[in-house]
Amino acid sequence: MQPEHTKSPETPATAQPDSIALARRTTPTWGSRLHGLGPIVGLVLLCIAGTALNSSFADIDNIMNVLTRTAFIGIISVGMCFVIISGGIDLSVGSMAALIAGSMILVMNALMGAIASPIWVIVLGMGFALALGALLGLAHGLLITRGRIEPFIVTLGTLGIFRAYLTYLSDGGAITLDMAVSDAYSPVYYGSLLGIPIPVWVFVAIALLGGLVLNRTTFGRYVQAIGSNEQVARYAAVNVDLTKTLTYVLLGMCVGIATVLYVPRLGSASPTTGLLWELEAIAAVIVGGTALKGGAGTMTGTVVGAILLSVIGNILNLTSIISVYLNAAVQGFVIIIVAFLQRRRS
Repeated sequence: MQPEHTKSPETPATAQPDSIALARRTTPTWGSRLHGLGPIVGLVLLCIAGTALNSSFADIDNIMNVLTRTAFIGIISVGMCFVIISGGIDLSVGSMAALIAGSMILVMNALMGAIASPIWVIVLGMGFALALGALLGLAHGLLITRGRIEPFIVTLGTLGIFRAYLTYLSDGGAITLDMAVSDAYSPVYYGSLLGIPIPVWVFVAIALLGGLVLNRTTFGRYVQAIGSNEQVARYAAVNVDLTKTLTYVLLGMCVGIATVLYVPRLGSASPTTGLLWELEAIAAVIVGGTALKGGAGTMTGTVVGAILLSVIGNILNLTSIISVYLNAAVQGFVIIIVAFLQRRRS
């Protein structure tokens, strides 16, 4: 027989302290709020410093140029944000963009002989780029989830494979878009709407859609749950393998969209296309406050991180504080410093 005065573990007397502790843990502190504003504060301070160092920095033409150049990396960063929040990584996005660009140009050049309208050739080329990006992302997802290979190893391998195939297709040179198609395609990069370049509009649309998916859908909640604790997510009946695979498919499609916008800029693809884009995309996500180990991150922070890195590069170009050849070194230092700060904070 149990003693009459023994209390159950679920009595209010014992539950109250646990609920109070839980409330304290889940209530955002001023420190966490300030940390979330860190990238925005950093961007504002950089803009002030850039204007002080060179008045041309604040010119509307320079601002539009910075945003246009941000669009490519920013769009890729949206997809990379999902992958990193889920606990993954992709080191191959630059090489993937190069392969997609070269393959897309070859397809459009081949279609020019069969289809008279350059517009239809461009539409089909865009569709091919998105499909190829999704297919390459699917391959990554399946190798990681079904093959049980670490994301770092898979994407490190495909980083070399994708660029090697582009080098093979281009015979070590450049693959150039047909002139008739190039003339019809150039407004996709050089055109503007309401004074704002088209790539910037596309970047804004992709970022808004990414934020909506991350914060307002079941898929977005699953991505964050997997990054926080994959084993617990499995116990909660989350299809972890499918969700992880879809994050890589989403990233592949983002790479395809960025490539569609990038090709009309130069009208060609070469073995140097997309070089170090993976570094810039990962840096944008990490600088934006996304935890490198996954589980937490925001789309707003990612967008701000992408713009912040572009602003740093633009300031270096305008002021010649250091050589422009060290831009990649600056981005590398930024990744290491932010990762170190995240480790200290955790």
